Amino acid sequence: MRIAEFIAQTALFDTLSQPDCEALAEKMTLRSVRAGETVFQKGDVGDSMFIVVTGAMQIFLPADEKNPVLITLKEAIAGDYFGELSLFDAKPRSATVVATSVSEVLELKRLDFADYIGRTPTAAMTIMAELAERLRETNAMLSQRAARDVVKELDDKLTVGQRLADKVADLNGSWSFIFFLAAITAGWVVINVFIRPPIDQYPYAFFNLVLAVLVAMQGPLIVMSQNRQSVKDRAQAETDYRVNLKNEIGIERILSDVEKLREEVRRKPH
Repeated sequence: MRIAEFIAQTALFDTLSQPDCEALAEKMTLRSVRAGETVFQKGDVGDSMFIVVTGAMQIFLPADEKNPVLITLKEAIAGDYFGELSLFDAKPRSATVVATSVSEVLELKRLDFADYIGRTPTAAMTIMAELAERLRETNAMLSQRAARDVVKELDDKLTVGQRLADKVADLNGSWSFIFFLAAITAGWVVINVFIRPPIDQYPYAFFNLVLAVLVAMQGPLIVMSQNRQSVKDRAQAETDYRVNLKNEIGIERILSDVEKLREEVRRKPH
């Protein structure tokens, strides 16, 4: 694996030129991480960022006195990066990262990064632009209403064919369709028993052909509807995540304000 080619495909560095990627690759170190090994813990002083090459990492907020429940923030896989803010400050880590499988990561130290951007200022501006874009996306998410009826939004965009596929899927999963098919079958049998000459005499080859065509058409329509339902489920899950994340941030702010208020009350003379 050529490190320069790999980091050129990473979201944080994909706008860098090839020479800049080559120069940055020389500053990075490839590390192997065992399954269950902690890369860093919340509160540790940060001095490097990481890019996942192989394997997977769990990024989470560990349980403590204020938050008794472990909160998973993200599952980082190949190509994902984390700890990038440590390249610009020496503040404590805001989360804990543990390898969930045998993994390889690229590590970039702050001092190496500082030396790199000192020699290639254009690359520094490119990286800062990418970080600024991520910050804008976060601010946009926090400033807008998180709760949305995504299922209704998707339903409003359905085409006539997609609506028909959903109707067929709904009909096939109902007693109405069973009773309708049984009635049609019984009626066809009765008609061919009493009419002379019969339209489709026993063993009703034409009727069997119609049923076979009906089944052949139902299959793709049902699969189309199921695929659309999967899209709806993923969209709903993403919306739920955004709502929960926004609620968590709001609760943390409220708790912080309450704690500040308590401190002010303690400092006031009685």
